[in-house]
Amino acid sequence: MKKFLVLVAIAMLGFSTTASASKKKDKTKDGFKFTTIKANPITSVKDQNRSSTCWSFSGIGFFEAELLRMNKGEYDLSEMFVVHNVMVDRAVNYVRLHGDSSFSPGGSFYDVLYVLKNDGIVPQSAMPGIKYGEKLPVHSELDAVAGGYVNAIAKGKLTKLTPVWKEGLNAIYDTYLGKRPQHFEYEGVEYTPKSFEKHLGLNLDDYVSITSYSHHPFYSQFPILVQDNWRMALSYNLPLDEMMEVMNSSIENGYTFAWGSDVSENGFTRNGVAVFPDVDAKSNEGSDKDHWLGLRDSEKAKELAEKPCKEVEVTQALRQKAYDNWQTTDDHGMLIYGLAKDQNGKKYFMVKNSWGTDNKYKGIWYASEAFVAYKTMNILINKAAIPADIRKKMGL
Repeated sequence: MKKFLVLVAIAMLGFSTTASASKKKDKTKDGFKFTTIKANPITSVKDQNRSSTCWSFSGIGFFEAELLRMNKGEYDLSEMFVVHNVMVDRAVNYVRLHGDSSFSPGGSFYDVLYVLKNDGIVPQSAMPGIKYGEKLPVHSELDAVAGGYVNAIAKGKLTKLTPVWKEGLNAIYDTYLGKRPQHFEYEGVEYTPKSFEKHLGLNLDDYVSITSYSHHPFYSQFPILVQDNWRMALSYNLPLDEMMEVMNSSIENGYTFAWGSDVSENGFTRNGVAVFPDVDAKSNEGSDKDHWLGLRDSEKAKELAEKPCKEVEVTQALRQKAYDNWQTTDDHGMLIYGLAKDQNGKKYFMVKNSWGTDNKYKGIWYASEAFVAYKTMNILINKAAIPADIRKKMGL
């Protein structure tokens, strides 16, 4: 009897240990569980739909968040007013260079800043930007028509241009997006785009772009060489640890920033999470080793991105290598506005995307610090959000 009780006790101990281990294992079985640490005010999530205009949605979303931070009120500004102005400017540049440049519907955060400074802005109600019977942007036809027209001018067998070719281009964008209003009424007051921009009260000289690459001296400025930076806008170059410090500090102190990133990696899921899984880490293998060893690295990364995992330790050299070998590309613009942690206490940036709200987190993404360190192309930020010691090194 005593022997039987001992065996029962051992069995119960084994069950208890197994249950405890199972409980620990279950901590990540159901995927991510996020808790907000700090979330700064933003406007609602928008949907760029079938258009390559993330740069305008994220840039405009950033300035809308700035207006909230400054207690100026909530505004819904027109992304397509910006797109219309930028694409005409870009076409002029393309034609001047006889097509030896880039003409595509992409853009940069600086394009949004440039339009605000030089052309003004209008509310969404004054220019919804859809004239073709859809509820959301659909630009495949517009891009094809505008691209064909501009290439016929820039690369056609012409010896001299007429003074009206730009009017033809404007007519294309007017047809699809609507004419840019010269005058409009907002809350009972009449404005022009320039006077409305002044009414908003933004100091557009307060905003700077920051990046982190070792092929230029740190604390200097240089243009990031990607096709959509066609205006050759300058970014301040910081060491990686200081760029990350700027990002964390800005959120903690109530600021948001526009975030340019690469979203082509398998770690950037379509269900609201962005991580940089370490596919070589033993702790990431899981219980079915044969299954794991049979996967390609891309498949491993995709599986690991479904739950908390060990991530790659990002260095300046690793980040530089990914830029130099085209593994990091200028894919997508978003808005970072908050900080959160997962069930293991690991920190993530909270990201407002422009892909609508039909995902697990209603249009919000959670990007790990490793992913952000690895895949950030640049950020647009209020220089007041930069810690004073770093700002001094930048000469600001």
